[in-house]
Amino acid sequence: MNLLLPGYHIRRGSTVDRAILVKFMQRTYQEMFPHQDFSHLALTVEQYFSADTPLWWVDEEAEKQGVGEEPPITNYQLPITNHQSPSPIACLWVGNAIDQIKGDRHTHIFLLYVTPEHRRRGIGKALMSHVENWAKQKGDAYGEQSYRQIGLQVFQSNTPALQLYHQLGYQTQSLWMIKSFR
Repeated sequence: MNLLLPGYHIRRGSTVDRAILVKFMQRTYQEMFPHQDFSHLALTVEQYFSADTPLWWVDEEAEKQGVGEEPPITNYQLPITNHQSPSPIACLWVGNAIDQIKGDRHTHIFLLYVTPEHRRRGIGKALMSHVENWAKQKGDAYGEQSYRQIGLQVFQSNTPALQLYHQLGYQTQSLWMIKSFR
């Protein structure tokens, strides 16, 4: 695990984390649309989640140990299994998409979620920095310009997320429009 912020560690997830990823996706949508059924998101995860779409979890640091004991180890690797890993308090899931203007492949954020009790502590911002560094390293390693851009989708009603993304330099490129009819 790596220190994300004081008190929080980030660790790489794996495809065995499929069920908890579905749960996190459902939680984020349920907050925006509390009366909807989001069981269909399991199909989205089934279709798009793979070893090629990285997932990171954020865990809260364990309780501080008592006086006179060894300090906690902060750079250790936990086995990635649901019963041994701490309950995550945030996640970041990324893949890639095609820029419809230039035709370049770029990093795309599928999900960024921080549990309500851990919001406004810089975790979302730290995760955005983490994915930016990851994309830059990937681009440098493969010599590709395609990792020089990050895209995401956000609901217009999600004001806190919009404020964060604007603060980090994200700009609106397009609007997704729908028309409902019967």
